[in-house]
Amino acid sequence: MAGNQIHGELPNWMWNIGKETLTLLDISGNLISGELPAVLPWVKLICLRLSGNTFHGRLPIPPPSLVEYGAENNNFTGKISPLLCNMSSLQFLDVSKNNLSGMLPQCLGNFSDRLILLLLGSNSFHGMMPQSYNNRSDLQMIDVSHNQLQGPLPRSLANCVKLEYLVLSDNQFSDVFPIWLGTLPELKLLAMRHNRFKGVIGQSRTNVDFPKLRILDLSYNSFKGEIPPLFPDIIVNKSTYMHTKVDYNFNGFYVVRSVDYSITLAIKGLDLYYSKIQEGLATIDISSNKFEGRIPEFIGNLKELHSLNISNNILTGSILSSLGNLWNLESLDLSQNKLSGHIPQQLTQLTFLENFDVSHNNLTGPIPQGTQLTSFNSTSYEGNPGLCGDPLPKKCGNQEAPQPPPSTEEDSDSGSARTLEFDLKFCLAGIGSGFVVGVVLADVAITRRQELFLKIVGMVRLMIWKR
Repeated sequence: MAGNQIHGELPNWMWNIGKETLTLLDISGNLISGELPAVLPWVKLICLRLSGNTFHGRLPIPPPSLVEYGAENNNFTGKISPLLCNMSSLQFLDVSKNNLSGMLPQCLGNFSDRLILLLLGSNSFHGMMPQSYNNRSDLQMIDVSHNQLQGPLPRSLANCVKLEYLVLSDNQFSDVFPIWLGTLPELKLLAMRHNRFKGVIGQSRTNVDFPKLRILDLSYNSFKGEIPPLFPDIIVNKSTYMHTKVDYNFNGFYVVRSVDYSITLAIKGLDLYYSKIQEGLATIDISSNKFEGRIPEFIGNLKELHSLNISNNILTGSILSSLGNLWNLESLDLSQNKLSGHIPQQLTQLTFLENFDVSHNNLTGPIPQGTQLTSFNSTSYEGNPGLCGDPLPKKCGNQEAPQPPPSTEEDSDSGSARTLEFDLKFCLAGIGSGFVVGVVLADVAITRRQELFLKIVGMVRLMIWKR
């Protein structure tokens, strides 16, 4: 019955049918409302999909046999019952985008060794995350974003060696950076924006930190110190999407459900929601912290990077010319820092760049002309009194006038002109030299005594005759 326009409440007779036989109930994507029984009656239920309706009241408790429980996008309220932890076969739990509240049951971290997805985002949970995750965990995806969770992160998350996706954004976590997560071999996405994380991000004792990390969002926290090298430059299949699979046996059939990863990222100056994330997408957002020092050299080597946002920090020094090597870069935001020096000419090589912002720094000199850097709005450069040239109204003086990069044809034409000019000079010089020599010899012949002249002529004739 999924994906229809069914509305109203479920009829009472539904709770009396198939109590011993019903294994799947999928009524997702409808307009069904009302409250559900506190405990569902179907003792052999394997798959329950309630998502995308307008159910309200308490979250119902399914039987322990359940493998998949999808109740997202409803209006469920109240706490998650600890009875949910009796479902030791559960692989998929999604109760995101409801009005659930209270503290999370501590058993949610380890009640099922088979649990792959734990999606609790966009509710009103408070307190701490579940603190215990065992090393037999199959967890690949955890999302607790947009709640009111507090305290430090559980160190036992390091036991989740299959974890690929960890979203902690928009909570009230207060902790130092979890460098111990760097040992997770499969972690691809780590989002920690809008929390109370703080302190210097130190180096771990290993050299294999975050080996598969593709998306890192640490924005709107209180991290400080220099930017650490947390991001490897790896090449992946850009045509695939980040996802995880839930598979189970259903009435003799092997069921595989693929779940795409999704995320909201600040890219191109806007908060963009990605319902799917390509494996090739690589982004760093460490904006709105207290990072200081220079932009580290390692960033210039991340050739797979698509978006870099290091705005609103206390960074100093010049803009790396090696950023021009990041050919895939689509968004570059360096604004609201204390960067100085010129805008490197090498940035004109970023042909995919759609968003560029270096405003409110201490940059000086001309903006490179004849490239797409001049196609951005003047707001991308404002707040730098020393900058000049288009698109700013301030024009450059003669000594600092921006030089447009010459095209290939211009190089060829100017080279030919220089060659022609060079040859002509030598030609004229040769003609002039010949004329001067001729005049000098003539003068010598006239002023010499006639006898000597005739003697020389005679000797020449004799030599010719002997030949």
